[in-house]
Amino acid sequence: MKELLRTTDPTIIAFATALLSGEDIDCFEMDVNMSVLEGGIGIFPRRLMVHADLYDQAVRVMHDNDIDLGR
Repeated sequence: MKELLRTTDPTIIAFATALLSGEDIDCFEMDVNMSVLEGGIGIFPRRLMVHADLYDQAVRVMHDNDIDLGR
């Protein structure tokens, strides 16, 4: 797995997940349960991971939809 994006905005994660799903690219959201430690205030970023073989395709999908990957 390779990190595609990292953000504190859950709406970006949801949108990116939907876009990747539409392109048949499996992804996995990490750090979802960190809200237990932070009290739900959203200071810890969540990461969206994709398979290394599909990483380049996933990056193109994100760029095509103007999602900033922070790179």
